[in-house]
Amino acid sequence: VKPWFQGRVDFSLPVKDFKDQGYPLEGGRLDYLDDRQVAALVYRRHKHVINLFVWPAAGGDAPPETTTRRGYNLLHWTEGGLNFWAVSDVNAEELAEFGRLQRETP
Repeated sequence: VKPWFQGRVDFSLPVKDFKDQGYPLEGGRLDYLDDRQVAALVYRRHKHVINLFVWPAAGGDAPPETTTRRGYNLLHWTEGGLNFWAVSDVNAEELAEFGRLQRETP
């Protein structure tokens, strides 16, 4: 997945696979959020999809924040100069675990 993004985004994308922890990486794509091109990494959790949107951040690091909108759980944090938004219909605990794996795995 990471080689596919080279030349398509203007930042270094941290691509991680958590297959052994039950969150396999399925693929990636380019999306647009608020007229900004972003990388979207697609993970699975059982039969659920987790979309992880990543793009450069303007400010410093920010701890994880969770919210729910229209039946979807959202997890947002900023780290290493990048914004991360994880969006899924998995339960909040599993999304938090996914976020923890993203942040704590080199």
